[in-house]
Amino acid sequence: MIARRVRHAIVLLLCATVQSAFGAEIRVLSGGAIEPGVRPVIAAFEKVGDHTVALSFATAPQIRERVAAGERFDVLIAPPAVLDALAIDTAQRVPVGSVGLGVAVRPGAARPDISSAEAFTRALLDADSLVFNRASTGLYFEGLLKKLGIEATTAPKTTRYPDGASVMQHVLDGRGRELGIGAITEIMLVRDKGLQFVGPLPPGLQNATSYFAAAAQPHPAEAVRALLQQLAGADAQAAYSAAGIAPTR
Repeated sequence: MIARRVRHAIVLLLCATVQSAFGAEIRVLSGGAIEPGVRPVIAAFEKVGDHTVALSFATAPQIRERVAAGERFDVLIAPPAVLDALAIDTAQRVPVGSVGLGVAVRPGAARPDISSAEAFTRALLDADSLVFNRASTGLYFEGLLKKLGIEATTAPKTTRYPDGASVMQHVLDGRGRELGIGAITEIMLVRDKGLQFVGPLPPGLQNATSYFAAAAQPHPAEAVRALLQQLAGADAQAAYSAAGIAPTR
């Protein structure tokens, strides 16, 4: 029995040594809104080192569900509320950036004035259709319609989707005066296909979601610590900025 345990321990040690020599696979689960900024940073990390990253994206509710269901990850990138719900120690979190909401219209459509709360409200009332998701950004916008006192008026012309990508595809293929509301990063991701970014929500109505990267385990491996340093480093900021991700304050 003791001999078998010793052999098992040796095998585990050899496996760890081989993995260290050839690099580790780091499992990362991230909020989808920051995908355009995170992907190039992860690619740069893989290019300069021996480690590989298994990267997947999900909405905030899906992140909670997947972790609760027993999926194991080395790094989570999510808003503070999600990390709090998963009992991730604040000392292990590093800032990535924040994402605000913006407005998009189809290719060739006139861009409405959304420069003020009053102008934005008029644009919402004048639109043929309002398209937004059922995730965190959509829930905020739903509350904003109530705050502006126009929820009942706009309800008949509202279309909802589970995620932001579906919202942008709907607007891209749409017609008439449709407004797509979603994370600025999700709009920027489709601009090369002709989707028009009208602009961010006006001051006083904006809601920026901050994202932090954190080790999912209390004692992260060296490769995980290196990835967290890369995600929070100065070199990553250019990629975030180009994708519409602002610094976390």
